[in-house]
Amino acid sequence: MFPIMLEVLQTLPGLLMYGMIFLSLFFQVFLLITFLENKDKINKETSEEATSFPRVSITVPCYNEERSVVKTVNSLLALDYPKNKLKVIVVDDGSTDATWEVVQRFKDHPQVDIYHKENGGKHTAVNYGLERTDATFVGCLDADSFVAKDALKSIMKYFRDPEVMAVTPAIKIYNPKSIISKIQNVEYILSIFIRKMLGMMDAIQVTPGPFSIFRKKVFDTLGPYKQAYNTEDMEIAMRMHKHHMKIVNSHTASVYTLGPKTLRNLLKQRVRWIYGFLKNASDYREIFFRRKYGNLGLFTFPAAVISIFTGIYFLCYTIYSLIHLLLKKIVVIQTVGFNFTFNGFSVNWFFLDTQTTVFLVIVLFFVTLTFILLGSYITDQKARFPRGMLYYLPLYGFIAPIWLAKAVYNVALSRKAKWEKVN
Repeated sequence: MFPIMLEVLQTLPGLLMYGMIFLSLFFQVFLLITFLENKDKINKETSEEATSFPRVSITVPCYNEERSVVKTVNSLLALDYPKNKLKVIVVDDGSTDATWEVVQRFKDHPQVDIYHKENGGKHTAVNYGLERTDATFVGCLDADSFVAKDALKSIMKYFRDPEVMAVTPAIKIYNPKSIISKIQNVEYILSIFIRKMLGMMDAIQVTPGPFSIFRKKVFDTLGPYKQAYNTEDMEIAMRMHKHHMKIVNSHTASVYTLGPKTLRNLLKQRVRWIYGFLKNASDYREIFFRRKYGNLGLFTFPAAVISIFTGIYFLCYTIYSLIHLLLKKIVVIQTVGFNFTFNGFSVNWFFLDTQTTVFLVIVLFFVTLTFILLGSYITDQKARFPRGMLYYLPLYGFIAPIWLAKAVYNVALSRKAKWEKVN
């Protein structure tokens, strides 16, 4: 009995790994099928243009953004949209730098209202702006982000469907130069494809702070933003789905954001995101595996949670496997030697790991490459690998599990995240 139990324990890590890889492949194949089924519709959306221009109000919440807020506001004022239909509301949330002094240059601008309030967190700053507008459509733009000139028109055309309550944009990294920013740039392009496919399935789980646009009736009906563990953009999306409000994605509405410039700040940002997702998912756990919530409940939510623990387990299993393989090969080499010739270069195939797991990981690798190409194609009409591709593939798989594990650790200990500048 004991030998059988020991054998089961020895094979259990590998079985879990197979199961997680299978689920990852299932998720990716599902997204790929969704793209193939909706390719014509996506191309049609790309060529369509907005035909009506209702009033829109954009709130810019600021906390210590003296270096970027002017560029953010100027990008909004440069939007290709009727000037009398667009209002910009700048809310300084108790900044301790010169943000308030810097935004004074807009105090006499007819399209801009500026306000200062005590620090209360990003959600209070956005709500402050919502309370001061009666526009039909409202949105938010983080003060470290900038919009393309056609971004608002690209979004507003989706509201011709009266059932659409919110539209998310295509977010990209602004001017990626460092290795860290190039890694994020690849990740964001991959996210453009994934978010578009989730939008086709009515399963988007976050309405990002950079330039998601809502019908104001969403907040009139559901109430204002909540603190939501400093991830209010996730919570409002979950609240909308709970009330069966439709969220779609505009893959051509380009928004550029200043990602964290250091690995430390990147980890802090991602820990906050994952922590917030897990806490909000717990608050809305009644959505999980419920048919009434469609693909979000049956597919997106469970897949997102599983992917977090898969990432952590994958790193642990990889480290364990490498150590185990190294020790095993050392014993084999000591026993039978190593076949090396320099009539060219030759390595005995006996020493190569040809387990099924390796081939499944290779398949995942190439599917991911395909998604990155498709993300580039649908947003820019050019299928090309972005700069930083060589950095992303080897490094991201080892960096991401660190913030996943840290976020899970923080959830377990109920540690709170803060809204702070991470650039």
